[in-house]
Amino acid sequence: MSNAYSSILTLLNEQEQHLDVLLLLLHKELDAIRSRDVEALKNNTDEKIRILELVQTADLQLAALPELAEAKEQSWFQEHLNRLEEKLAQCKYQNQVNSQSVEQSQLVIERFKTELLQSRGRAGLTYTNKGKTAQVDKGPGIKA
Repeated sequence: MSNAYSSILTLLNEQEQHLDVLLLLLHKELDAIRSRDVEALKNNTDEKIRILELVQTADLQLAALPELAEAKEQSWFQEHLNRLEEKLAQCKYQNQVNSQSVEQSQLVIERFKTELLQSRGRAGLTYTNKGKTAQVDKGPGIKA
């Protein structure tokens, strides 16, 4: 590999490091979802955005290099690209797991909310126009 490709190799290695950090953040995000730690989720989201911006910047820098077309034909480039695609697939999978975990948590909260509303004796239970349960306070009634 020549010196002409050193900047490409540097950017590919940066991309790999960024994806490693992103995967770690996605695992931390799942832990925060499970523990319902809102502050950790917010901090984690901010860090994920920062890492994704770094990935995008490195992509743009890589695309701007004139020797990229020639490097794409090299076996070392394909090996790096395959590793990056594998790490990206892991990140996408973990993101999907996190998304499903959030959806499940929301369903549990909705069920709990419905049970709480149903357990209240003097309150009526109805549905909103979106199909969500809502409480209707019937009040003490009319006395004549």
